[in-house]
Amino acid sequence: MKFLKKTFKFIVVLLVLTVAVLYITDTDYLIKAVRTIYMKGHTTAFLEDYKEFDNQQIDIATPQPWPNHKDYNTVAETSELESIHTATGTIAFVIIKNDSIWFENYYDGFNENSKSNSFSMAKSYVSGLMQKAIQDGYIKSLDQPVCDFLPAFCEGKAAKMTVGDLSSMSSGTNWDEAYYSPLSITTRAYFDDDLAKVMNGLEMETDPGKSFKYASGDTQMLAMVIEKASGKKMYDYFEESFWKPLGAENETLWQVDSEDHDLVKAYCCIASNAKDFARYGKLFKDHGKWNGRQILDSTFVAKSVKPRFSDSPQYGYGWWLASFDEKEVFYMRGHLGQYVIVIPEDNVIVVRLGHSIEKSNPDIDPHSADFYSLLFEAYEMLNK
Repeated sequence: MKFLKKTFKFIVVLLVLTVAVLYITDTDYLIKAVRTIYMKGHTTAFLEDYKEFDNQQIDIATPQPWPNHKDYNTVAETSELESIHTATGTIAFVIIKNDSIWFENYYDGFNENSKSNSFSMAKSYVSGLMQKAIQDGYIKSLDQPVCDFLPAFCEGKAAKMTVGDLSSMSSGTNWDEAYYSPLSITTRAYFDDDLAKVMNGLEMETDPGKSFKYASGDTQMLAMVIEKASGKKMYDYFEESFWKPLGAENETLWQVDSEDHDLVKAYCCIASNAKDFARYGKLFKDHGKWNGRQILDSTFVAKSVKPRFSDSPQYGYGWWLASFDEKEVFYMRGHLGQYVIVIPEDNVIVVRLGHSIEKSNPDIDPHSADFYSLLFEAYEMLNK
C-alpha cells in the first residue's frame, strides 16, 4: 500500500512539474494538443476535431439545392475508385457535371449533410474575402502594405510585404509548415488560444513577393488584415459575402482560437459538407458570378487561377493549379486529402473528403498521387 501511495504521489508531482515546465517555456498549448488530439489516438488534426474546439456558427439564408443531373447516379464507381476510397478513408465523393449532381456517395457513417473539417481548403475562401474587401473599399489593392494593418510588420523586409504577397504565399516569413511535429509553429497555431500573438512573433526570412513558399501563417495574417481593414469578424464577413449568397443548404462552423480572442483559424477549419464546399468552386468556374450576380471581380478570379511565379506554376492566389489530360485545373486543397477540383473546360467539379491520402514526394510533383487517381477514375465514370 505504501508503495502505491508513493507511486501515486510521484506521478502527481511529475504531472505538476510537467505542466509547470510547459507554462514556463510557453508551450502550454501542448496540453490542449494532448487532450484534443493525441489522447484520442490521432497523430495530427482529424476530420471531426472541430467538436473539440471553440467555433463560431455561420448561418444560411435561402437554400439553393443543387439539381440532380438527368443521369444522376446511373454509373457505378470503378473498382479502382472503390479501392482508393477504402484505402484512404473517403467519407464523401461527388461529381458535378453542368452544374448538376451527376454522382454522389458517402461512406463511414457520413451523409450529404455531415460536417467535416475543410482544413486548408479554407485558404481559398480567405483569398476571396481579401478581394471582396478590395471591392468594398476596405483594402486599396493587392499592393497595399501589410504594415498599414499589422504594426508588427513595419520594419526591415517586413515593411515591403503586401496583401497580395499573403494571398500568393510569398510573405518571406520563417513559418515552418510541419503538421506532425508537436513543437512546430503550425502545431502551436492550431492549439494556441491567442493566434494573433503567435502571428505577430513571426520573423522575416527572405524578401517578400519574390517566391512561393507554402505557409499557413500567410493566410492567418491575411485574415487579420481583413478584419482590421473591414472592422468585421471573418466569420460574419464570410457569411454575408459567400455562405448566404451562394445558397448553402447547411449552417457551418469556423473554429476560433478561443472565446476570449475570437480569431478564426483562417488557414483551416471550416466544418461543412461536400456539396456546400463545391459552391465556391462553381463561383470561380463561372468567373465570380452566381445566378447572374457578380459577387467577385472576374479579373481577380482569372488572376487567382494563374501562377504568380513562373517557377511555381502550382499556385496562384489562394488556389492550387494543375493540368489533367491537357486540361487546366484549379482546386481547393486541405490536409488529409480534402478536395474541390474544378475542370472548367468540361464544366466538371469533383469533390472528395476523407480521413487520409496517399502521400507523394512534393519535390517531384506538388500534387498528390491520389489527386490524379481521383480525377482519372472520375473521368472513367463520366466517359462510360
